Amino acid sequence: MTRKEAREQAFILVFQNSFKNEAFEELLQIAMESSIYSNDEYCESLVKLIIEKADELGEIISRHAKGWRLDRISRVAQASLKVAIAEMLYFEDIPKSVSINEAVELTKKYATKEDSSFVNGILGAFSKECE
Repeated sequence: MTRKEAREQAFILVFQNSFKNEAFEELLQIAMESSIYSNDEYCESLVKLIIEKADELGEIISRHAKGWRLDRISRVAQASLKVAIAEMLYFEDIPKSVSINEAVELTKKYATKEDSSFVNGILGAFSKECE
């Protein structure tokens, strides 16, 4: 599985988890049973990290989504943002520009153009903060 495919799979699992907020092991078990998941070490480490750091990631999104409450941001946009921000914070081998681009592309694929512009703006602001 390519990194891009693993990232998309992680995005899908994070999106799915936004409805039930399950523990990592339970989420993975359900995904495996439903055949929507292929074992991938990168995907698993990313999803586990996102679940563990949910509060921190939510705070970062809220801080950069000026005028938006977290519960008003679409679940697709939130999942894309969490994947990208987690990569930007904890996976130093991935260029920030790659994480941003992949998040925008996932958002375009699963949501609207407006959502992808919103995701791009938040990640751009967060990237500048990281520098």
